[in-house]
Amino acid sequence: MEPKLKSLGSPPEELVRILRKQGYHIVGRHSAVKRCNWFYQTLINGRPCYKQKFYGIKTHQCIQMTPALYYCTQHCLFCWRIQSGDLGLKWHETSMPYADEPKDIVDGCIREQLRILSGYKGNPKTDMRKFQEALTPRHAAISLAGEPTLYPRLGELISEFHSRGFTTFLVTNGTRPDVLAGLEELPTQLYVSLCAPNRQVYLRLNRPLLRDGWERLMETMRLLPSLECRKVVRITLVKGYNMDEAQIEEYARIISEAEPDFVEPKAYMWIGLSRKRLGREAMPTHSEVRAFAEKLAEKLGYNILDESPESRVVLISKHEKKKLLT
Repeated sequence: MEPKLKSLGSPPEELVRILRKQGYHIVGRHSAVKRCNWFYQTLINGRPCYKQKFYGIKTHQCIQMTPALYYCTQHCLFCWRIQSGDLGLKWHETSMPYADEPKDIVDGCIREQLRILSGYKGNPKTDMRKFQEALTPRHAAISLAGEPTLYPRLGELISEFHSRGFTTFLVTNGTRPDVLAGLEELPTQLYVSLCAPNRQVYLRLNRPLLRDGWERLMETMRLLPSLECRKVVRITLVKGYNMDEAQIEEYARIISEAEPDFVEPKAYMWIGLSRKRLGREAMPTHSEVRAFAEKLAEKLGYNILDESPESRVVLISKHEKKKLLT
């Protein structure tokens, strides 16, 4: 039986229930915060996220959030989120029928982050120095799930975070170059996902919901040099799809035009709903990611600055050394 399409893009109530059960703290009508695994690891085991190692962002003061929890322009095979059509649920993912106030979203995200944090106060393993610092979050990772450029007041949201002393990372799939070009305020650091070296692979792996998704992504790549913020191209590597040696030349041509400060080749991780779309064998080892990164860096004339075997990610850059944000 064909799942019923929810009108006007509103998420099915069952989807909201499932997401809450999965640990998403819903904020307003379309935003959310979720505890990152590394948030737990840094407070309990002293192991921070690779973003702290690469960019200086303190893991315990980072809010992982999204202003577009239910909405995206792609159905990537490697994505962990619930997509329309999964679990017998269906809704309009490319249409956000309402837009909450940026101030309300930021207020709600901070409130929910502190609610998440409260559970660590009584844990004897908690690093209490970090706990006290975490009470004042200082960074917003605008990622988590969904495509944030579908939120029509994104520039205002970034500005609201910045006005409160936050730094921001914005992660986008690049299908809304018009939004990026028109942002009233740019993020501290912009991530663009480039997970295919050509249109054929893009259609197979990213499964765009927009007919001209690849062309939009390429427009975003051409736009990047004009954006005055730090820029990162993220490549999620999936074995059997987008990391053949013959594809590295194609990646290099696109990235050379985009001129990002950094490139992050990172392994696909076999988690969430992606396990229904891909097998475990699609997840590359860190040594395979490292080998890909070395060849790409050579083609680009970039430098390998760092790596995190735990997260299976390598940092390559046109710079000769890391420039931490904090």
